[in-house]
Amino acid sequence: MARKDRNTDESYAQDVFDNPPQGPIGVHRGNRSIASRLVPFLIVIIVAAVAGVGTWAAMSGEGAKLFSSGSSASSSSSPSAKSTASASASASASDTASASASASESASESASASPSESTSSPASSSSVNLSAQVRVVNGTRKTGYAAKQAAVLTGAGYTNVVAANPSGSLPSASVVWYQNESDLATAQDVAAKLGISNVSKVTNLSAPVVVVLMN
Repeated sequence: MARKDRNTDESYAQDVFDNPPQGPIGVHRGNRSIASRLVPFLIVIIVAAVAGVGTWAAMSGEGAKLFSSGSSASSSSSPSAKSTASASASASASDTASASASASESASESASASPSESTSSPASSSSVNLSAQVRVVNGTRKTGYAAKQAAVLTGAGYTNVVAANPSGSLPSASVVWYQNESDLATAQDVAAKLGISNVSKVTNLSAPVVVVLMN
């Protein structure tokens, strides 16, 4: 009768370790995809290409040309910016000078116009009084001449005009006399209406304004 060897499997009772499950047991990695396996090779190829381009640029001098062209472009743009700023500053200075010249011309025109205006306007200390008494004296041999000139003043708006004959000495030319400074404007207006250029101040008159017609 044959004996069973103690070293054989039949000398022990069967357990879970004697019947392991099918397939790998323990920590195992699954199958990797093709893309994940190609990534390291692509990285190596890209790094090698970049290094080759850098080495070629350094040895052939193309890198220096690129840097020099970039510096030239920046330096050429800087003078144009400076020239633009200079042109703007020049334009502003020109505009300011033009404005100053215009202001000076306006001031000189105003200054030159002021004296002419002051000389053209009659010097008077009061306004024209159309109700003031005006006496028109006929010193000529023309009959009714004083009444005729008095009618001219009445037509101009004067309300107190009297025609009269002369008494006493007469001037050599037609004249308009006024008695007070307040009558100066009225005397000047009467003289202008009658075409008389001589206006004088005389005291002790028979009326505030006296017109003596001599021609």
